[in-house]
This record gives sequence, structure tokens and C-alpha cells, in this order.
Amino acid sequence: MKILEKVNRYKFLFSELVKRDFKQKYKRTVLGMVWSALSPICSFIILKFVFENFFGRGEHYTTYLFIGIMVNSFFAESTNNGMFSLVANGGIISKVNVPKYIFLLSKNVSCLINFGITFVIFLVFAYIDHITFTPTMLLIVYPVLCLIVFNIGVGLILSALFVFFRDIQYIYSIFTQLLYYVSAIFYTVDALPEHVQKILMINPIYDYISYVRIVTINGVVPDLTLHLLCAGYALLMLVIGMIVYKVNNYKFVFYF
Repeated sequence: MKILEKVNRYKFLFSELVKRDFKQKYKRTVLGMVWSALSPICSFIILKFVFENFFGRGEHYTTYLFIGIMVNSFFAESTNNGMFSLVANGGIISKVNVPKYIFLLSKNVSCLINFGITFVIFLVFAYIDHITFTPTMLLIVYPVLCLIVFNIGVGLILSALFVFFRDIQYIYSIFTQLLYYVSAIFYTVDALPEHVQKILMINPIYDYISYVRIVTINGVVPDLTLHLLCAGYALLMLVIGMIVYKVNNYKFVFYF
């Protein structure tokens, strides 16, 4: 693939961009990379305290809640950082002829590393929550890979739109807040009518969260429909993102 060839050609720049993102993010912080895990953990502790003490959630709610926060945080961080990737590097892009999507990919790699740190902590919480670790849990790799592709696709669209319309950051902020509440992060969907549960499956983030929950908490392989939805949403968003990027590629430099 041409994209992989170009990334390999500019691998030094790519690695330097990833290092720079980490240095900028944790510059002048005492805890440094610990914040990558601390932020979702704080959200988890607050929600767990509220819903377990006041609404009496059931067995394995700790794991159920952590998965929702972890996956949603990965999506939100990747796409929000991706949105600013072009404008933030406008000075470099306007002076050096490099593939512009490298800046977006470097942001996604940084977010993936943060996700990896959070995932290790999630395993600890899952163990404390008496989750049985089975070979089926290895299937977590599948929704994570799909989510990575999905995030890149969304990032391509957002970064392109943000170059021309800076208001998109405020619109997207409202959208992510709405998405948080319709992704069943802190509530279960079992009590909801069946048609409402089917409507929720239109939400890709809900599908990725559901997949991880099924293989972790239930220890079973999800049905084919969920597999197809996870892959389908990822590929669809990537294709749309690539088209948007290609159409506007040569216009970006005039708006920095």
C-alpha cells in the first residue's frame, strides 16, 4: 500500500512527531504519563460510586463500567487530537512536502499508547472484579483494531473540516457529549425495549463497547452481526475520510 510505503519513507519524521506529542502533552506535569490512565480512572471511580451506591448495580459492574469509559475515552481522545493535527502543524506543511496524513497517524499512535496503559490497569480492575480470564478475551484485539481504523477515518474528516471551519470543534464537542450518553457506558440496556436496543447498534461506539464486554464479562464469542458491524463502520468511515482528504488535499495550505 502507498500509505504504508510513505510512512516507512518518513519513519524518522513519524517517530519524532510521536515523541513530540508526548513531550508536549506532559510538559511541566508532575505525574507525566500517569495522567493517561488517571483521567479515565477518575471518571470510573466517580460513576462507580454514584451508580453502585445509589442505584444498586449488579455483578461485574466495575468491569462493565470500566470498559465503557476506556473505549469511549480512546475514541474521544484520538478523534479530538486528530481534528487539530493539520492546523497544529500548518507551519511544517506549508514549508515541507510531506504526506499530510502522517501528522494524523502520529496523533493516533500516541493515543494508542495511552490506551495501552489504560488497558493494563483495566486488567487489574477486572481481576479484582473476579473476571475469569479465558482465551476468548484475546478477541478484544478485533474491536480495538476496528476502532483504530474508525478513529483514523473520523480524524481524516474532522482534520479536513477544521482547516476550513474552526467552529467544527465546538459542534464536535457537543456531539461527543451526546455520544457519551447513548453508548450505554454507565447503564445497562437489558431493561430497554428490544427495538431501542437495535437502534443503539447504529452507534459504532456502542458496538465496540458491547463487543469488548461480551468477550470479557460473558466469555463468549459475539455473533456474526456484531463482527460485521464493527468492521463495516470502520471501513466505511475510513473510505469517507480518505475521499474527503483527497478532495481537499491541495487546498489545505492556503488556509493555514
